[in-house]
Amino acid sequence: MTFKTLDDLTDIAGKRVLVRVDLNVPVKDGKVTDTTRIERVAPTIRELSEKGAKVILLAHFGRPKGEKVADMSLGLIAPAVEDILGSRVHVAADCIGEAAAAAIAALGNGDILLLENTRFHKGEEKNTPEFTAALAENGDIYVNDAFSAAHRAHASTEGLAHHLPAYAGRTMQAELEALEKGLGNPKRPVVAIVGGAKVSTKIDLLQNLVKKVDALVIGGGMANTFLAANGVDVGKSLCEHDLAETARAIQAAAKEAGCAIVLPVDGVVAREFKANAENTVVDIAAIPSDAIVLDVGPASIAAVNDWVAKAETLVWNGPLGAFEIAPFDTATVAVAKFAADETRAGKLVSVAGGGDTVSALNHAGVADDFTYISTAGGAFLEWMEGKPLPGVDILHQAK
Repeated sequence: MTFKTLDDLTDIAGKRVLVRVDLNVPVKDGKVTDTTRIERVAPTIRELSEKGAKVILLAHFGRPKGEKVADMSLGLIAPAVEDILGSRVHVAADCIGEAAAAAIAALGNGDILLLENTRFHKGEEKNTPEFTAALAENGDIYVNDAFSAAHRAHASTEGLAHHLPAYAGRTMQAELEALEKGLGNPKRPVVAIVGGAKVSTKIDLLQNLVKKVDALVIGGGMANTFLAANGVDVGKSLCEHDLAETARAIQAAAKEAGCAIVLPVDGVVAREFKANAENTVVDIAAIPSDAIVLDVGPASIAAVNDWVAKAETLVWNGPLGAFEIAPFDTATVAVAKFAADETRAGKLVSVAGGGDTVSALNHAGVADDFTYISTAGGAFLEWMEGKPLPGVDILHQAK
């Protein structure tokens, strides 16, 4: 790793530390309904506060598009941040200018201040020199602890690192170290599981993975597109028939790279998409023309688990079936539990991410057993696609 972390920060008592965090959390009726992202950044905030820094939090909330929107004020999030931290969190009415300066001037060593939504200013997403300079005036040191926003070259995620000494927070550090183990410099064999509804949303991902992993397991509705491209009649299942050529090209690229493509050999089919619909297991070559494939079958589960058992590293994005409704969560839960067992036994490094994936692993009750679960969403997907992440790249460049 070529970036600086909090371990490199010494003698920071009294220093103004600007910390970019992700507080873009779900809110209903004025209450935060999921505090996961707040919990993830709490260790960095606490550590800096305990070292006597004046901790100044930068974050966005929603998509106000450069306008002040009352129901997108970070003041709504502050009580939840206080609850998680167990410390007073001061709130400023703006993130730049006199309001920010006055609030910062009133801070004592170890105090925590939450500046108002950075996206209330158009200069945030445009990363304008003027806005970035105004933000930089608020601090002496910059810490980025928001990997989930690192795929955007915004003022608070990338621009500040050009103005101030830049460091990775504990969450950013953990994420980057996990991702390095996942695809950067992994122990082999590496197996990737990619599921979800559509190939069209994950073409870049699949094209990148076949060059980096030893086996690529394709599940969910995506698998139907590959099966159909190979001449299988998938009945009324979700399928992007227009992407058959793309699917064949990905398989050809995998063959050239020495990457095994693992497709279902059996499926759980039903005539309607609803919980506990009447269903049966069929060979993948015998899908009834009026049926929908909603999960992979037991033979496919066994095949996937065989690959996981051979693997030293597992990267997972997307469920294997319609895990939201029983009993079509069976395959996802079974493979998740097997991967968790392998991880607990010290046989596997398991890294997973993506909204549906996190939900599926929580549903299976194994999220805490994986080596690392990323909550970063788009940034995690772009990392898997091999795309540059400006907020990470600038940390590697920081001196």
